Amino acid sequence: MTTVLRVEGMSCQNCARHVREAIQGLPGISYARVDLDKAEAVVKWKSDGTSEEELLKALETAGYPSHILKGPSSGSSESAGSGWKFNVILGSAVTVPLMVAEWGFGLGSQTWFCWASFLLVLPVQVLCGARFYRGAWQQLKVGQSNMDTLVALGSSAAFLFSAYGLLFPSMVGHTYFMEAAAIITLISVGHWLESMASSRAAQAVRQLLTLAPATARRLRADQTEEEAPVAALLPGDLVVLRPGDRIPIDGIVSEGSSAVDESMLTGESISVEKTPGSLLYTGTVNTNGRLVCQVRTTGEATALSQIIAVVERAQNSRANIQRLADRVSSVFVPLVILCAAATLLAWGLGWNSWEKGIISAVAVLIVACPCAMGLATPAAIMAGANAGAKRGILIRDGVALEKTGKITAVLFDKTGTLTEGKPQVQEPPLYFTGRQKALALVNAMAGPSRHPLSQALAAYAKAAMPITVENWREESGSGVVAQAEGKTVRLGSLTWLKSNGIDASQLPEDAPGTRLGLADDEKLLAVFTLEDCLKENARRILDDLHRLNLDVYMVSGDHATVAQRIGKALGLQEDHVFAGVRPEGKVDVVKSLQAQGKQVAFVGDGINDAPALTQADLGIAVSFASDIAKESADIILLKADLEAVPEALHLSRRTLLTIRQNLFWAFFYNIVAVPIAALGFASPILCAAAMGLSDLFLVGNSIRLLSWRPPAD
Repeated sequence: MTTVLRVEGMSCQNCARHVREAIQGLPGISYARVDLDKAEAVVKWKSDGTSEEELLKALETAGYPSHILKGPSSGSSESAGSGWKFNVILGSAVTVPLMVAEWGFGLGSQTWFCWASFLLVLPVQVLCGARFYRGAWQQLKVGQSNMDTLVALGSSAAFLFSAYGLLFPSMVGHTYFMEAAAIITLISVGHWLESMASSRAAQAVRQLLTLAPATARRLRADQTEEEAPVAALLPGDLVVLRPGDRIPIDGIVSEGSSAVDESMLTGESISVEKTPGSLLYTGTVNTNGRLVCQVRTTGEATALSQIIAVVERAQNSRANIQRLADRVSSVFVPLVILCAAATLLAWGLGWNSWEKGIISAVAVLIVACPCAMGLATPAAIMAGANAGAKRGILIRDGVALEKTGKITAVLFDKTGTLTEGKPQVQEPPLYFTGRQKALALVNAMAGPSRHPLSQALAAYAKAAMPITVENWREESGSGVVAQAEGKTVRLGSLTWLKSNGIDASQLPEDAPGTRLGLADDEKLLAVFTLEDCLKENARRILDDLHRLNLDVYMVSGDHATVAQRIGKALGLQEDHVFAGVRPEGKVDVVKSLQAQGKQVAFVGDGINDAPALTQADLGIAVSFASDIAKESADIILLKADLEAVPEALHLSRRTLLTIRQNLFWAFFYNIVAVPIAALGFASPILCAAAMGLSDLFLVGNSIRLLSWRPPAD
C-alpha cells in the first residue's frame, strides 16, 4: 500500500530528513520518499503495524503537520525553488541598494533614510520572512528549534530594535533595517541553491519513469491486437512488440526472434538476440523483428522499477555536509536565546541599566545571526563549480563532498567510459578469399540491415564497391542471406553458418569478442571480430590514479574472458575486474568495496549506472552520459577524455577543504563574538559590521577556488 501526504513546515533538506526519519521510525513502514519541492511524502507500507492516524500524529509531534492526499498529487515540482527565488530577488532588490547607500555614502544616520529603509524592508520582513516564521513556529509548538528559529530571531531583533529607534531616536543612535533584510536574503540564497539541487535529483527518478510505456498491444485470443493500459495487464497476457517498440513489461518471448537493445540496463552496446524463451525487460527497445511475449511482471515488480527504487533509497540515505549547520543549531539556538536573556537580565538587574541590557541583548542576537553558517557551504560550492565549469567539470552540490577527501577507490564502468561504447571491427579480419571481394559482399549484405552489428560491418566495408545481390532477406537472430554471382551467400553468426553446412573447424573456439562469418554455398569466405575499443588515453589515466594511491577497479557486463583481457590492457589486477555484472550487481560491487572500508568513487555513463552512481560515495558521469546518469551523479564531466576524472577528484577535495574551513570559521566567529557582545564591548552596529565581515571572509575564502588549477605532475 502507498500513501501520499502533504507535509507542512518543510523549508530545507534538513526538514525533509526529519520528516523521513519520523516516518521510517514507525513499525510497518517499508520506506518513505520525501519531495521537498512538492511538500509531499510518499510512504510505502510493508505491514499493518502502523495506522495512518498514527503516521499523521508522528509527523505532528515532529513539528510537521500533514494530511493525506486522496486524489492525484497537484504539487508543483518548481514550487519550493520558485518561492526561494522570490525571496532572493525581492531581498536583493532591497538589501543591495540599502547596503550601497549606508556603507558607501554614509546615509545610515539620516532620518529620512531610516524611514525609507523601514518602508523598503517591511515587505521583505513580512513576505520573505514568512517562511522562516512559519518554520520557527512549527518547531516552537513541539518544543524544538532549528535554523529557521535563528533567522526569525536575528532578523526580528534587528527590525524591531530599529523600529523602536524610529519612534525613540534619542534611545537608539542607529537603525539596522538593512541587516534585518540581509539576514533573510542571504539565508534564502542558500535555500534556493539547495532547492535547485533537490529538484535535479528528483528529476533523475522522473526520467527513469518515462522509460516505461503507459500502453501495450495486447494479443486477443482471436489473434487480433488491442491497445491496453499497462496497468491492466496480468501475468500470462500476450503482448505484441513491433520493431522500434520500447518494451512495456518484464516478460518471456513466446513467438518470433529479434535483437533487443538492452544498453539502458546492461550498458553493453551490442544488442541481445531474443528467441522463444528469452527474457525481456521493461524500458529496453526491440530493434528489428516482431515479438510476441508473455507478461511476467508489471509495475513495481519490473527490473526498471527496481532500479528506480535503488536510486531513491540511495539518494535518501546519503550523508550531507550542507546540513551540518542545521544539526549544530539544535543546540546553538537555545544557547543564543539563553545568552541574550541572561545579558538583558544581568545588565538590568545587576547594573540597573536596562537600556544597555536591551542594546547588548540585541547585539547578541544580531552577532549570532547564522548568515555565515548558511553561506559556508553554498559559497564554496558555487566557486568550486565555476572553477570546474571552466575546465569542463560540473559539480552538482555538496551532497557527496563529505567523503570526497577520503576517496580510496575508483570504480569504472567499462562500456562508454573506458571504451568507446560501440562495436567496431578488429584488425585484421580473417580472409579465406580475396579481401576486396569479401568486403564488396559485406557492403552489399550488411548495408540494408538495421542490426547494430550489421551496421558496424557496413561502416567497415563502405569503401568497397558493393556486389549486386538478389533475394536479400534477414533471418532475425542469425544473419542475412542473398543470392550473388549464382551462389547463396550468408553473413551472420558462426553457429548459424555451421547449421547451414559451413565448415568452421579451423577457427579457435575460445576467441574473444563477437565473431561474424561470411560464407557462400561451399566455404567460409571471411570472419570478422567485433569488439568495443578502449579509449585512447584510458591506460594513462588509470596509471595517474594509481599514482594518487587510489585502488582502481572495473565493472562490466561482458563475459569474464573479454573483461579480463581488457582489464589486463588497462593494467588492472585480476581481482580488480568484475565481469558479467547487471545493474543491481553494480550496486552490490560498490557496496562490497564500501564494506571493506573503502570510500568509492564510481565513474559511469549509462542509465544502468544510475543506481551505482547514487550508491557510491562520489558519483562521476563522463562525457556523453545519458541524462539520467548525469542527474544521478555528483560530478559531471563534459570533457571528451578521461583526464577530467583525476582533475575532478582534485577539485572536489579542494572544495571540500574550503567548506570545512568556512564552517570552522563560521562557528569560531560565533563562539568568540557572542561573549564580546554580551559583555557590552560591541554595539549592535559593530555586531552587524562583524556579521557582514564574517560573510565577506567566507566569500573571499571561497572565491579563491576560482583560480584553481590542477596540480602539475
